[in-house]
Amino acid sequence: MSKKINIAIVQTSIKWEDVQANLDKYDNIINSINPEVDIIFFPEMFNTGFSMNVKKIAETMDGNTVSWLRQVALTKNVSVVASLAIEENKNFYNRLVWLFSNGEITFYDKRHTFTLAGESKVYTKGKAKRIIEFKGWKFLPQICYDLRFPVWSRNDSGYDVLFYLANWPTPRISHWKNLLISRAIENMSYCIGVNIVGSDPENQYNGYSSIIDPYGEHCVKMTEDETIIYYQLNKSKIIDMRNSLNFLNDKDDFTLKF
Repeated sequence: MSKKINIAIVQTSIKWEDVQANLDKYDNIINSINPEVDIIFFPEMFNTGFSMNVKKIAETMDGNTVSWLRQVALTKNVSVVASLAIEENKNFYNRLVWLFSNGEITFYDKRHTFTLAGESKVYTKGKAKRIIEFKGWKFLPQICYDLRFPVWSRNDSGYDVLFYLANWPTPRISHWKNLLISRAIENMSYCIGVNIVGSDPENQYNGYSSIIDPYGEHCVKMTEDETIIYYQLNKSKIIDMRNSLNFLNDKDDFTLKF
């Protein structure tokens, strides 16, 4: 087990529905990332932007984008995490994929599709939570709108890190900042939020990607710039807090219905 994990968050703009242009841009970003990093986090729908145009943008799990992510993981000896539109069994999913450094893959399908943007009419919602184990740590993956539903992220499995890949727009950025802090405090875990900057046909985005510790404190300075955010997660901070406060032992039991 690793007591510390080095992460990198890619906070970037996305060229609308242009997979190749975005992957070309990410090639340059990947080559600039510190080789000591264990995990690279990209935002939601990192290769196209948050588009409902699935006939144009959706790929399969054997498609170009997942192949690109696998190649990055293998050549850079790093885990790579991103979300993209996936077509599978005649359904479309907003799918978060985690590529390990050996090329293996696991995934999570977004549970709460964003009704306000019509996502629920196009994408099939996920039906399962997913704990991803990495170097002795447990990660709970979530996507954007999932952030508004605390029951879905409730720490009933002892995870260490909760993270959200997002395209969270500027008009509601105060919600983003406050909800990330709340999720960290109530679950006594790190909470990571990966957002974008720039614009798409519907919204403006001002970043504010965040890493919140289990006490609800910011670990890095938020910014509106395109940047790579580095941080080292420390397992002892989680253990010390849970040993001293132990609030998770008093949580309510419940059963989710799908």
